[in-house]
Amino acid sequence: MDKPTELLPVDPRLVHIQSNVREYFDWNPSEDIASAQGLLEQVESYDIRSWERPQRAANVATVYRRLVLRETEVAILGAAVEPEEVEAILQRPSLLVAADGAAGVFSMLPGSTAERAWSRLICVVSDADGGEGTYEAVERSKPIFLHAHGDNRADWPVLLDYASQVATPPPLILTHQTNSPIEGMSNPGGFTDGDRAACIVRSIGVPVESISMLGTRTDVVGRWSGITDEKAKLEKLKWMKEVLKILEIGF
Repeated sequence: MDKPTELLPVDPRLVHIQSNVREYFDWNPSEDIASAQGLLEQVESYDIRSWERPQRAANVATVYRRLVLRETEVAILGAAVEPEEVEAILQRPSLLVAADGAAGVFSMLPGSTAERAWSRLICVVSDADGGEGTYEAVERSKPIFLHAHGDNRADWPVLLDYASQVATPPPLILTHQTNSPIEGMSNPGGFTDGDRAACIVRSIGVPVESISMLGTRTDVVGRWSGITDEKAKLEKLKWMKEVLKILEIGF
């Protein structure tokens, strides 16, 4: 495939399921729209080259070059990932994608192993509430796929303010979960950070058979989930399972 500069869903059901989720939780779609428009406006108010609209498109192509041009396993780190899983995957030729704060697991690894894990981390898929793991990725200038939804309008401004002040602000790619196209943003489908990460790597062109899901569970809330309502989170994880089923990715 040609180098992508935007993220398109590999299956229309990945976007349709977002409407099902809103209906299930009785969420107003206008909240998702307002958050997406606000995120786009704030990002483009900064005088940061890697955050400009043409460069955000180029950032997608950069991630594509890292993930797709060489045949390799791509491991998506979920909120319940354990250090032993990371140590095992590092023994194989693999690249890493973190679902929001899951990169925090690197802090539990020995120093040299942690640095090897960070060097393999290609990007983070975040809705800005992942905590220390997300913020360290920002400090290390890892590309961030930053997502807007109706419930994170207080979170992404804080992350953007922090990211704008690091020596080299991380490259950004913006995603949303509305039914209509938004110029400068993409909707690759999905719902939680973990399954949206899977939607993104599939959209970029990573084949299903090259994707592995680490720390992806529906029975517990992972330690890297950030501040969350446990009961509500477990309900959301049921929808993650449905998204991964559409993608035909096991976990």
